[in-house]
Amino acid sequence: MFALVSPEKIQLPVGAVVRLPATWQNYQKLCQQRGDRSIPRIKYHCGEVLLMSPLPKHGRDASLIADIIKVLLDYTGREYDSFTPVTMELPDESGIEPDYCFYIDHWQVVSGKDRIDWKTNPPPDLVLEIDVTSYSDVNDYLPYRVPEVWLFRKNQLFVYQLQGTEYLSQTQSQYFPNIDLQDVVSHCFQVAYERNTSAAIRELKQLLADRD
Repeated sequence: MFALVSPEKIQLPVGAVVRLPATWQNYQKLCQQRGDRSIPRIKYHCGEVLLMSPLPKHGRDASLIADIIKVLLDYTGREYDSFTPVTMELPDESGIEPDYCFYIDHWQVVSGKDRIDWKTNPPPDLVLEIDVTSYSDVNDYLPYRVPEVWLFRKNQLFVYQLQGTEYLSQTQSQYFPNIDLQDVVSHCFQVAYERNTSAAIRELKQLLADRD
């Protein structure tokens, strides 16, 4: 299958990434053309559109790490709201679709909302991005000032926190300072790929219970 992006049709082979010069209006038309479908993923930045058709691994990894985050939030007694899919937009500047986003410190601000105004409402406290096809970039979230971004790339978790006007790599998450995230994620992926996701999450819950 060849990549095809036209006013009538968007068609991408699985795993393909297409980069095109575009205006904000072009980006909006592509999003409207896609409609309620979640594929292809589309983002806009600085006069450029990127389209990506994710591999199955992308969705599986995103689901597993999101489940890990939810287990850790429950374990630490944190309340939260989570969203997927979601489109974050700043007109004429940026459009991005994170794999998962979590409101932790600011969950009350978005509680019960059908829509979020990205200009006036706080950004998600934590965003998760899975990068299988070199589509994701932590700096995509600078315009929104997302406090923490998790980027999973080449089977390794990278944690970035916003410091002033840039994202800096960190060894720990500000939301789970006493959790060895690298060890947790590595172990869960090992179990998930040897057995399945549910087994990995059950084992994680048991490991956390044994800590108490």
